[in-house]
Amino acid sequence: MQPTPFKLERYFAQHEFTARHLLCSSDPESMSIGELLAFEPGSIDGLRETWLGYTEHPGAPALRRELATLCENVRDDEIIVHTGAQEAIYSFMSSMLAPGDHVIVHMPGYQSHYSVAEAMGVKVSPWKAREQAGWAVDPDELEALVTPATRALVICAPHNPTGYLPSRDVFDAIVAFARRHELWLFSDEVYRGLEHDPADRLPAACDVYERAISLGALSKTHGLAGLRLGWIATKSAEVLRRMSTFKDYLTISNSAPGEYLAAIAVRHTDALIARSIDIVRSNLCLLDDFFTRRADRFEWHRPRAGTIGFVRLKHGHAEQFCAELLERTGVLLLPSTLIDYGDAHFRLGFGRRNMPDVLAILDAHLDATATSTAS
Repeated sequence: MQPTPFKLERYFAQHEFTARHLLCSSDPESMSIGELLAFEPGSIDGLRETWLGYTEHPGAPALRRELATLCENVRDDEIIVHTGAQEAIYSFMSSMLAPGDHVIVHMPGYQSHYSVAEAMGVKVSPWKAREQAGWAVDPDELEALVTPATRALVICAPHNPTGYLPSRDVFDAIVAFARRHELWLFSDEVYRGLEHDPADRLPAACDVYERAISLGALSKTHGLAGLRLGWIATKSAEVLRRMSTFKDYLTISNSAPGEYLAAIAVRHTDALIARSIDIVRSNLCLLDDFFTRRADRFEWHRPRAGTIGFVRLKHGHAEQFCAELLERTGVLLLPSTLIDYGDAHFRLGFGRRNMPDVLAILDAHLDATATSTAS
């Protein structure tokens, strides 16, 4: 199997650590190991004493106990810890799908949600978000997409890249559809917890549907991308068995220091979420003003969750706009061509503390280009 190149990741490999200013990062502000250890006095001693032998293949028991607290109905033995969310996505697709199968995928979306399946010979049907409805999806459209070969529905809620969050009624309709057709419901929930209004938080799909697989990661909700830790939670014994067997051909087991630090992070989930949401709310106020002033250039549907939004250019092409912005200012945005969604949008990130400074650079660039165009 040879998946097509992961365009977003190839773009970041080229620019993420050379661009002067990132304005498209999907993860919120991170922290040092020292800052994380400060949440628990004495934890540095535990890190020093962490044994550097092999760890248990589904994840350290102490970590899985902590992760189980993020769900309502899932036990610690119904969780498999992976090296990041990406490994878990790859493992699910590879172990639970087969050539000739069919999946329905929420789009626009994260490339590995569909490219891995396509490389295996699985047919993919897009379930398209509606931009003019604030990037909402319509569950009534799902019946027209299902076929006798359909095995799974892949969703992302809160959504990457639009920041859309379904209402509880829409979420329940999605679950009901999956249950009616006995589909696997692979629910990417890496932004769950970063709802801008906590009252909007949805349950984990694994808590409400026996064939659901909830994907979590510390990269987004906790702002700890460098720990490279993700997990799946599910009530399905079949999924647990098959994904565990497949993981033997991946990392086998995880990093012992990483799992120790991850357990600390999960114990302090509320504090880490509050830290990120404070930054997000402040930045969104600035973006509200920016997009009001720049309504002639951009169309913006304010996200309800997460740290990213999807912006439409009213004139020009996103790829050219992003390339010129990077060349002239060092500011990195992500054009929609890299997520297989035309050439009229770009992804913008608002989870970093330096966003006000970077937004000011973008503002100045727009003024300068407007002046040069006018002259």
